[in-house]
Amino acid sequence: MRTLIENLNFAFTVDEDDTVLRDASIVVEDDRIADIGPAREIASRHNAGSFDEVIDGSMMGACPGFIDSHVHLSETLSRAVFPDNLTTRAWVFHWAKPFYAHITEEDEYWGAMLGITEMLRCGTTCFLDMGSQYDPGIVIRAMEKTGMRGITGRHAADNPPAELPRGWTKEMADHHFFPDAESALKVLEECVVRYNNTLDGRARCWVNIEGKEPCSLELHVGAVALAEKLGVGTTYHLATSIEEAKVCESKYGCWPITRVDRAGGVRKNLVIAHGSAVSDEEVRLLAERGASVAFCPCSSFKLGKGATMIGKYPEMVAAGVKVGLGTDGVSAAGNMNLMRQMLMVAGMFKDARMQPDIFTARQALRAATIEGARALMWDDEIGSLEIGKKADFILFDLDHVEWTPFHDPLQALVFSASTASVCQTWVDGKALYRNGRVQGVDEVEVRRKARELAAAAVVRAGLHQDDVETTTTLYDEGN
Repeated sequence: MRTLIENLNFAFTVDEDDTVLRDASIVVEDDRIADIGPAREIASRHNAGSFDEVIDGSMMGACPGFIDSHVHLSETLSRAVFPDNLTTRAWVFHWAKPFYAHITEEDEYWGAMLGITEMLRCGTTCFLDMGSQYDPGIVIRAMEKTGMRGITGRHAADNPPAELPRGWTKEMADHHFFPDAESALKVLEECVVRYNNTLDGRARCWVNIEGKEPCSLELHVGAVALAEKLGVGTTYHLATSIEEAKVCESKYGCWPITRVDRAGGVRKNLVIAHGSAVSDEEVRLLAERGASVAFCPCSSFKLGKGATMIGKYPEMVAAGVKVGLGTDGVSAAGNMNLMRQMLMVAGMFKDARMQPDIFTARQALRAATIEGARALMWDDEIGSLEIGKKADFILFDLDHVEWTPFHDPLQALVFSASTASVCQTWVDGKALYRNGRVQGVDEVEVRRKARELAAAAVVRAGLHQDDVETTTTLYDEGN
C-alpha cells in the first residue's frame, strides 16, 4: 500500500535539528515513511500514478504521533471518581488500591479499549502502560482490536502493609503482592517471554513494578537487572512526592532515587514515573546513568506534587536526561490528552520562575514525541518523521478556528490548538482515527460498556461513600 499525503502546510519532523518543513509531502509505503520533504521534490521523485491513495494535505499539518510515557490503562474506568483534595500517598492507598481491588479482567479490557480510543482521538500513537492487575494479554487484546502501538506489563509488588486498609481485599493483596522479589520476578519474566514483540512488533512487554513503598529494594533493583537481561525496559513510580521523599529520608537517610541508585538500580533501561522530588545531585546522577523520567503535569497539578515549586524538570532536560510526558491515570490527570500536557509543561515553569525562555514550546513538543520514544527505547522506529521510520503521525485540520490564523505552526500547536483539530491519527501506516471515528471499533458500545462497568466497580470498592479517608500514615513506620 502506497499513500501520498501532498502539499501539507507544514510537517514537524522533530529530527535532530527540529526541522519544520513548509509545503511538504509524505510518502507512506506499507508501515513506514518512504519519503518526506518539500512537495516539489517529492513530486519529482515519484510517479503520481504509483500511489494507491493520494490525500490533499493543503489544509493540513503533520506531526509525529504523541507518545504517552506513563499511563494506567487499568484505571480508565475511575474517571472523575477520586476527589481533588488528596496527597499522592492518600490517593494511592485509600482510593486507587480499593479501586484496583474491585476491578475484574473484563473491567480492564473495556477500560483499555476506552483508553486507547481516547488516545487515538487525541493523536497518541504509542504508550507505556504500567500494567495489568491480572495479565498483560488483556491490554494486548485491546491493542490488537484497535491497531495501537504500546508497551505494557504486569503490575507487581512484594511489600504489603501489616494490616490491609479499608477497601483493600485479601484477594487483591494475594494477587498483587508476591511473597518476595524472586517470585515476582519469575512471573514478570514469564510475561515478557510470552508477550514481548507480539502483534507484528507493535506490542512490547516490560518488567514493570509498582515502585515506592509497596516494593522492596530488592525488587526495584531486580526488575532493572531482569529487564536488562531480557533486553527490555522497566518502569516504576519513584520520588513521586515530597511526602515519599521525607518518609524515605527518615527511614534510610536519603531520598528515593539515591537509595535505589546506591543499590545499583538506576540504569539506562529505567523510566521513573513522576520524579517530582529530585535533588540537584540526583539530576546529575540520572544523566550519568542514562535513566529516563516520565513527567505527568496534570497529575502533579491535581495531587499537588510540587512540580512548579520543587520540580527539577528543566534542569533534567538541560542535563540531558530523557524526559517524556505522561498522562498518568484518568483519575489523576482527568484524561489521556497529551496536548494538554504539552501546553502545561510549556507554561508552568515560565510562570513559576518568571523566566519566559525556560521549557519552551520546542522542548514540550520533543518531550511529547522523540524524547518519549527515547525513554521507551523505541526511537529507532518512532518519535520523529524521518525516512525509514514507522508511519506513526497526526494530521491536523487547519481549517479550524484554533488554527485561524497562524504564522508559526509550533506556537499554534502548543498554545492555540487542542485535540479538537486532530483529523487523522496514523499508526503503523494505517489511519486508525479518520472521519471523526476510530476505525473498526464500535465506540458507542465501548462507552456504554465502560459506563456500566465503572458504576458497578465504584460501588463494589465503596468509593461512592462519603467517609473514605483523605489522609494516610501507611508505610510511615516500619517495613
